Order: sequence, then C-alpha cells, then structure tokens
Amino acid sequence: MLRGDETGVLLGEHILSTLDAMKSPNPLVATTIVSSSMLGEIAKTHGAQYTETLTGFKWLARSGENLVFAYEEALGVCVNPDFVRDKDGIAASVLACGFVAALKAAGKSPLDVLDELAVRHGVYVTDQVSLRVTDLSVRSRLMDGLRATPPTALAGTDVDLEDLMPEADVLRLRGEGLRVVVRPSGTEPKLKAYLQVIETVADAAGLAQARAAAKDRLAAVRGELEALLAAEG
Repeated sequence: MLRGDETGVLLGEHILSTLDAMKSPNPLVATTIVSSSMLGEIAKTHGAQYTETLTGFKWLARSGENLVFAYEEALGVCVNPDFVRDKDGIAASVLACGFVAALKAAGKSPLDVLDELAVRHGVYVTDQVSLRVTDLSVRSRLMDGLRATPPTALAGTDVDLEDLMPEADVLRLRGEGLRVVVRPSGTEPKLKAYLQVIETVADAAGLAQARAAAKDRLAAVRGELEALLAAEG
C-alpha cells in the first residue's frame, strides 16, 4: 500500500513528465506544509513552479495560476484542476490506472519509480504523531509550551523554530534534512505533529542503506517528540 505522500509524488512526477508545454506553460504544482517536500524537488527538475499552502483543499485550490496538480498527505489529490478544482478521487484513480498500466507495459512498477525518485532527489520519509485529548485546552497549553521552550535539537540535529502565527496556529521545526510541523487538528480533538526526514543517496547501490538510515532517524525523532509532548502535557 502506498502512503499519501508516495502517491502524491508519483502522480506529480507523472503529470509533469507528460505535460504538453504548449498547452500548459509555466505549470504550478502544490502541496501543503505538512506533506512531503519532495514534490518541490520534482518540480525543479521539470522547470515547474512549486508552492506550499496551509492544510486543506480550500487553500490548495487557491494556490495560484497555471495549477496542474495538487495533493495533500491525507490522500487528497487534484489531477485536473481546470475541470475539478478540488480533490477528485475518480479522476485521480483513472489517471493512476493509466500510469500503472504504462509502467507495466514497460516492465516497471510504481515502486521502481519511487526508487528512481529517491536516487535522484534523496530518500524522503514521513510520519505523524497524533495526540488525542479530551480537554481542548490541553492543545493550547502544549502549543504555548513549545513556543516558550522549543527544542533546540531533535535526534542529534539542531533545529530552529518558525511560528506561523497569526496566519495559522502552526509551529515548524527545521534542521538539516529534518522537518516537524505541529498544529491542532481543525476537525478532531487532537494535536498533530507531521515528521519528515531526508537522507541523500549517492547512487542506486546506496539506496537500501539510505532508506534504513532514514527509517532509524525518523523513529528517533518520533520518540523524542512523543516524550516532549508528554512532558509538556
């Protein structure tokens, strides 16, 4: 089973690599601040624009002119914004079927393409920490605590805090090959943290080692973040 970010980068790569430049000049692809940033690297390869929005398709649908593709890690996908400028599972499924059929005819699979993207752009692994609360004030207390005393390092990597207030109640921690986004859920009684780790890959022979290193580093970040939220709570 593919994760939302894996589906997103596969379809984004497919759309940009098959786009008619005459019909779609200066194309734009978009995702959210909590989704994998690999889409941005894919866009660079194809000379396309890239932007990140706040979470939700109400923002992605308004991400800019010449939009050709948008997705969020929660498996919302927009593959034909000129027709349906919103997440559209039917169109995405049809496109995915055509994509996979073409790969099969060429003796390849989506996993092969993910390997190629990893070698080209690095291994991007993502995960989520979700803390359910019964008292919504706990979320505010946790966010206030992180703002007051943010961690200076995660899994041995120095991180800096970026506060997106007043635009959004979102905190972003970033370091070398590491990103954590923390925000209260807009639909559930939860505080959510979205984790991303990036490991560079020298060549195809080093892919397995890079994936293992990324997995271990992500587990370390997750463990430290869960401990941090438990202490703040």
